[in-house]
Amino acid sequence: MSESNVLLKVENVKKWFPVRRGIFSKVTEYVKAVDGVSLEVHAGHTLGIVGESGCGKSTLARVIMGLIPPTEGVVYFEGQDMTHADRDSIHRMRRDIQIIFQDPYASLNPRQRVSSILTEPYKIHHLGTQQQAMDRARELLDLVGLPQDSMRKFPHEFSGGQRQRLCIARALAVNPKLIVCDECVSALDVSIQAQIINLLTRLQKQLGIALIFVSHDLRVVEHISSHVAVMYLGRMVEYAEKSQLFAAPAHPYTKALLSAVPQADPTIKKERIILQGDLPSPIHVPSGCPFHPRCFSARPECSQQVPETQELCGGHLCSCLYPEH
Repeated sequence: MSESNVLLKVENVKKWFPVRRGIFSKVTEYVKAVDGVSLEVHAGHTLGIVGESGCGKSTLARVIMGLIPPTEGVVYFEGQDMTHADRDSIHRMRRDIQIIFQDPYASLNPRQRVSSILTEPYKIHHLGTQQQAMDRARELLDLVGLPQDSMRKFPHEFSGGQRQRLCIARALAVNPKLIVCDECVSALDVSIQAQIINLLTRLQKQLGIALIFVSHDLRVVEHISSHVAVMYLGRMVEYAEKSQLFAAPAHPYTKALLSAVPQADPTIKKERIILQGDLPSPIHVPSGCPFHPRCFSARPECSQQVPETQELCGGHLCSCLYPEH
């Protein structure tokens, strides 16, 4: 895939949160929420980011959005440096990058009617008249499958799935090129999840937008993503095209995650890999490979040497001293 097709590029991004203790609030340690992640998102494609709770997925999404600044590293959007851009440049770029949050009710203003929620992005970015904004709001309701009489309602008058459709409509209001979906279906029932995923897939094909889909559900990620990045303890341990990753995972952590995915066919038997222990603290990251205390194939040198990211084949990246491919 050509470099010109790269919409978003993340280079060695770190986000460390200081831990303050004592009466003088002295910084004693850091929570290494994101610790040196590099990845790319191509126009019109979907990147799935998966991993256990606490691995840094949502923090990375917020750094990409510019909602929190990185400790180190750079985020480029269409070749422009977002990390060090001035306020006006960031405001222009934010029109092209929108986000859908996990909780559709908490992310909507309960005192605003739908008409205000959907026209507000137009006002913020000075895109047209009030009448044009209202016309666009009606188009958005049709686009996400909500009735026109929704314009007069408040968020509490909708179901959870309808509220998430409303959040999707708001994200689409200014015709973005990239939408970050931060666990956007995890709070919904399974049947509603399928509806929202199908809606996002249809909108992506129809509008040509790119998606970053953050989730812990590998079944959902497999359905919607074109590429998948696996995170563990703030680091990206594996990255590949969806078909490559699900057919031939190379990192032991990815193998363990895939072994836990339920099978729809009860006649298919597969070995479940049970990881020992809990996810280590991001404050006290293990030496060497961060995964080695829980790894079922760890060797003595894994506790000493930090693995470099290596390309196995066809863009399949893995951070492991002994990848099995």
